[in-house]
Amino acid sequence: MRILLSDEIRNACPDFCGLAVLARVQNSAYCEPLWEEIERFTADYRARYTTDSIKSMRPIQATREAYKRCGKDPSRYRPSSEALCRRILKGSPLYQIDTLVDLINVVSIASGYSIGGFDADKIEGDTLTLGIGRPGEPYEGIGRGTLNIEGLPVYRDALGGIGTPTSDHERTKLTLGTTRLLAIINGYSGREGLEEAGAYLQDLLRRHAGSDGGTVIRFGAIDN
Repeated sequence: MRILLSDEIRNACPDFCGLAVLARVQNSAYCEPLWEEIERFTADYRARYTTDSIKSMRPIQATREAYKRCGKDPSRYRPSSEALCRRILKGSPLYQIDTLVDLINVVSIASGYSIGGFDADKIEGDTLTLGIGRPGEPYEGIGRGTLNIEGLPVYRDALGGIGTPTSDHERTKLTLGTTRLLAIINGYSGREGLEEAGAYLQDLLRRHAGSDGGTVIRFGAIDN
């Protein structure tokens, strides 16, 4: 799997660094040990942060700035990491979807990075390219229906868009039948904290998803 940056993204977001994990996995509807860990993490997170703290979380603010540079209002289309952090800091529980989605969500909250999670077997071709959404470009967000991705950073495979920091696409979403995961950590704030987020994701995959941790793919400014 190759992951490339378009010239338009390189120009708009020159500090972008991406780290992806491609791994064999065993998904499950619910993982009790993972949720015990998530509940401890959530309690600690709420004790340490407030909704005002989001303003100082560099990965979240850098993603919001990237939206503006690409042509999108981040207050109308929040990055997923910001939405998740706001949710738990307002006292709502984290969504329980399935083990792969749940562990990606906790890494996203812990790191501040928006993370795309894809069924690698549903990706068309062997290359993804990160570009910017075009006017009228078709896109069906998971659980959101038709999503206007004009001005959003978007990963495209051979058929079209599959992932934005706001929502991934229904076509390549994770299911209980997923056996190959591609998780992409989007570092619009650069390299700081990116490797740690990837290592945390791999650790959770080993402990809760029957994986050996998979292969790491680095791309963007990180490969210069």
